[in-house]
Amino acid sequence: MVDSYSFLRPWLFNLDPEKAHNLTLSNLDRAQRWGLLQCLIKQPASDPRTLCDITFPNPVGLAAGLDKDGKHIDALAALGFGFLEIGTVTPKPQAGNPKPRMFRLPVAQGIINRMGFNNDGVDACVARVRRSSFWQNGGVLGLNIGKNASTPIEDAASDYVLAMEAVYEIATYITVNISSPNTQNLRALQGEEMLRSLLGTLDIARARLSDRFGKRKPLFLKIAPDLNFNDIELIADLSLEFRIDAIIATNTTIARETVSGMEYSNEAGGLSGAPVKSASTEVIKILKARLQDHLPIIGVGGILSGGDAQEKIAAGASLIQLYSGLIFKGPALIKECADAIRR
Repeated sequence: MVDSYSFLRPWLFNLDPEKAHNLTLSNLDRAQRWGLLQCLIKQPASDPRTLCDITFPNPVGLAAGLDKDGKHIDALAALGFGFLEIGTVTPKPQAGNPKPRMFRLPVAQGIINRMGFNNDGVDACVARVRRSSFWQNGGVLGLNIGKNASTPIEDAASDYVLAMEAVYEIATYITVNISSPNTQNLRALQGEEMLRSLLGTLDIARARLSDRFGKRKPLFLKIAPDLNFNDIELIADLSLEFRIDAIIATNTTIARETVSGMEYSNEAGGLSGAPVKSASTEVIKILKARLQDHLPIIGVGGILSGGDAQEKIAAGASLIQLYSGLIFKGPALIKECADAIRR
């Protein structure tokens, strides 16, 4: 699988991106069930990192978005990730935005998507998590939660609470996604008034759930790369005030300067991959300067090599996550990044 990806990629890139995505994951499932992945994938060396009272077997994780519904947990875990984050899941099922909604920019090694939190609903996802061997064997599994598109933005907190209640028992950690550009007005939740209200509501809900289940689950916040300096510092301060446990930096960008003039560059949605690398790293640097060692940062955005992974760590991240890099580089990227960080 690792050695053959360079031969498979041209064929996959001739398919519609969303179709290629689904086909790749279904074939990974088959390979995992037949025991092929264990033979073909070289696993990263053990390199445990502990933060938020969680021990991550290695510092390279899967970013949310690749497995929105938890349908491919065991196959993805077999690729060598130190942790998986699945979702974004919403309280109720929703179809997402109309197709086509995913576009490749191969020259820039970028992807534009406007999926729109398409998922089967949180209850279906939780049921799949419970059936997975990875979860049953104690694998580190984050659940990324969001609001339904039909829920008014002023009522968003209720959706996040409903989703948090549903995933609380099974999640190693919970990520609050307020930074997708593909749900109308969602990024407004990053503003001071709405963010303060949302984080306050979630802090109260988590305290109640902690009492109910006898365990305080870490709560992470995923933010956008398109924020200005003052906004980033404000989010850092509010995260400390409302006891957020880590910040994931960053989601996709709505900026197009790095891909101007390329085919599909004017498509609506979030741009990921190499074009977002610099903006993501800059957000990490600003967060690190503000937070110092009070709150860990997980770096994601534009990691397509071991050197890119090292750059995120040097900027202030404690862990990294991959998504678009896997599409361009294949699963060998996981071990490459883990090895580079370990060095």
